[in-house]
Amino acid sequence: MDKREILKRVDHTLLKQTATWEQIRVLCQEGMDSQTASVCIPPFYVKPAKEYVQDKLAICTVIGFPNGNMTTAAKVFETKDAVANGADEIDMVINIGMVKDRKYEEVLKEIKEVKEACGGKLLKVIIETCLLTEEEKIEMCHVVTKSGADFIKTSTGFSTAGATFEDVELMRKNVGKDVKVKAAGGVSTVADAEKFIELGADRLGTSRLIALLK
Repeated sequence: MDKREILKRVDHTLLKQTATWEQIRVLCQEGMDSQTASVCIPPFYVKPAKEYVQDKLAICTVIGFPNGNMTTAAKVFETKDAVANGADEIDMVINIGMVKDRKYEEVLKEIKEVKEACGGKLLKVIIETCLLTEEEKIEMCHVVTKSGADFIKTSTGFSTAGATFEDVELMRKNVGKDVKVKAAGGVSTVADAEKFIELGADRLGTSRLIALLK
């Protein structure tokens, strides 16, 4: 697969708690130089990052990250704040406890509220596949489809495991035709990236691919 075909699907990511502005600035420069889909960074850095890249690169940030179990009002506030600071894309974490309680209508309502708070910006919904049963994953594919979100995303990269080929294949089969799939966490080789794309991943969340493709 052509290197550029892979890079244009990459959300070049740095979400570590220790991330400094200089590291984020370098990440943004790499994203611009390599023409990635976006950089995915902590909310604190959205404003300076947007000022740095201007309109040359999309800025993605995370909401309710990484656990997802804060209130809906908190997620909505975070989302509005991120958009006001210049975020172009929002990756939100679902409330996994609500999924375990089978409160799918409440999960749907929350996603819809966050989507509205996006003000037209792209929304990706992280379902943290490593913590869900197959039945729960399939149900969340249906919930995300109903919500109007743009993407379903496998993982935060901060839990027990990241994306798997099986999960991406399952998600591609069960989401609606207008919902895209993002694989994140554990995309550690070029071969992995190519395989995820072949299975239907439209985006790849990774910190490693630019270096590997060089």
